[in-house]
Formats: sequence, structure tokens, C-alpha cells
Amino acid sequence: MSLEFELCLRRPFTLLAHEALLNIYYSASCLKKKAGEFLRPFGLTDVQFNLMMLLKYQSEQDEGLSQARLSSMMLVNRANITSLIDRMEKADLAIRTPAPADRRSNIVKLTGRGKELLAQIEPLYTKEVKRIMAALKLNEQKTVIEMLERIRGNVSEINENTTQDVSLVRA
Repeated sequence: MSLEFELCLRRPFTLLAHEALLNIYYSASCLKKKAGEFLRPFGLTDVQFNLMMLLKYQSEQDEGLSQARLSSMMLVNRANITSLIDRMEKADLAIRTPAPADRRSNIVKLTGRGKELLAQIEPLYTKEVKRIMAALKLNEQKTVIEMLERIRGNVSEINENTTQDVSLVRA
């Protein structure tokens, strides 16, 4: 279904790049909404689930991850990651302890309850992801990944050049 139809637009897009970008935004919004609907019965948000998945799959043998590392992986600032972990601790899903090597840093791990909840959700989540992505063949999924990576790379390059341009103007 076209974006023009879904949004009930009165006029067609005049710039293909704009239509493509809005399709990415709108699709991301639809996926975020779907994730919220899926996770709500488990008492989780998509951000909490993402943190739990990172702790399970990106830490070595239950060593956990530093709060700073989680912040960079989740693309959120320190204040946001702190409040997120506070909520996760209150729900007994994660625990934060001072890092042995640097007591100014915290290590975050899943609790037993967090591991149990994730074990319950994960098979259902995998099934839902496959159901959503079934609209695309495997080679099409790879193409989507490649295209989105190229767009992100281009945005990073633009940001670097913009930062350099601003530095030149200030000099």
C-alpha cells in the first residue's frame, strides 16, 4: 500500500527522495507501535526489551555491560540510561553494581527474573519478527539492510562534514 494512500494525502510527492525518507520514518513508527503492542502484555517497553537483549547477547558469560557501553549501544544519553536502569531495577529485571576495576562505573546485569522473562518472550518475539518480515524474501531483507546501512553511512558523513564546516566558520 502506498504511503500517499495510507496517509490520505491529497497530492502526490514531488520529490522521490522525500517520499523514500518518509516511508522509512513511517515504517519505523509502525514497527515501534507494533513492538509496543507486542511487549505491553509482558509489562515492558521496546527500550527495556532492547536493553535486556543487549545484556543477554552482548555481554560475556553473564558479566554484564557497563552503563556507559549500554548508553552508547542504545544511542541514549547518560541521564536516560540511568532512569531506564532505575526502572529495570525496580521491576527486578536488572541489577547495577559498581565495576570492580573502576568504582565510578556501574555494571548492569539481568536478574534471575529478567532472564526468566526474556526466556518467555524471546521465542514469541522471534516468531513475530519472522511474521513481519515474511513480506520480503531473504535476498530482499539483505538488500534492505544494505540500503539502510548506506543511508546511515551517508548521514554520518554529512554530520562529519557539517561539524568540520562549523569549525571552519568559527575559526
